[in-house]
Amino acid sequence: MNILLQAAFFLMQAATPPASPFDTGRSLFQQHNYPKAAEAFETAMKTEEPGTKHYTEIAFWLGQAYFLGAKNPEAVAWLEKAIEGGLRTPEVEYMLGSASIQNREPDRARRAFAAMFNVDPESASAHLLTAQMMIRQEFEEFAYAELERCIVLNPRLPEAHYLLGIISTYRNDIDRATRELETEIAINPNFAMAYYKLGDAYSRREQWDLAIPALQKSAWLNPAFSGPYILLGKGYFKREEYKNAEGVLRRAIQMDPKNYSAHYLLGQVLIKLGQADEGRKMLEESQHLHKTPDDK
Repeated sequence: MNILLQAAFFLMQAATPPASPFDTGRSLFQQHNYPKAAEAFETAMKTEEPGTKHYTEIAFWLGQAYFLGAKNPEAVAWLEKAIEGGLRTPEVEYMLGSASIQNREPDRARRAFAAMFNVDPESASAHLLTAQMMIRQEFEEFAYAELERCIVLNPRLPEAHYLLGIISTYRNDIDRATRELETEIAINPNFAMAYYKLGDAYSRREQWDLAIPALQKSAWLNPAFSGPYILLGKGYFKREEYKNAEGVLRRAIQMDPKNYSAHYLLGQVLIKLGQADEGRKMLEESQHLHKTPDDK
């Protein structure tokens, strides 16, 4: 009986056709083995006719596999073939734009993001959207150039000056940062983050008389965000307004109980106010929160 079962098993195996390269590629892709998946899809492509629906489908899978495997030049080539075949989805255009940024091809990236957001690729909006994507990938130099072009085309487009202000702050060009952020606020006076970043820029020069009013406005416009409260606490501490500092820092910790900076500042403030025991506890908690996962 066992011999019969074994024979039947081997017959079933022989009758089962081997998986196609395309099916193998999808299986490897689902296992997150993107390099091997790409190899399988490349094999599948050898028997496909360009322009067919299946060719376009495999081009999409290939583009994805190369994108997720950080093979950006190859990803761009295959994603563009998928788009040429009619597969125009936000997912494909996002991957194409992101891979183009990594390839340092800003024009190609802008065309992809413009298609994704349905705007003219030569418009101020396209430059702004591309700059935002570049900042997220830490390509600030390219983003800066996109934003410069954006404000030439439309100097009153919301958030363009804001992003230029952020990049200028990172560059420690505080004069440019404050100028751009003040321009943003003039265009969009309801933008809480612009006030916050303006306060941050002024704080880097210890210009608390200018930083504190901007941070207060940010907190009033968006009372659920802890960032302005923490900087306000620092500003009040620097000006020796310890009770004000205590109030805003306690509020920051309520909103963001794992923020080590808020605990550290509040610990210093409480010690200044003569509440040494609680102050030391806050400083200890700050150290605990600041530890990396490897240190714990």
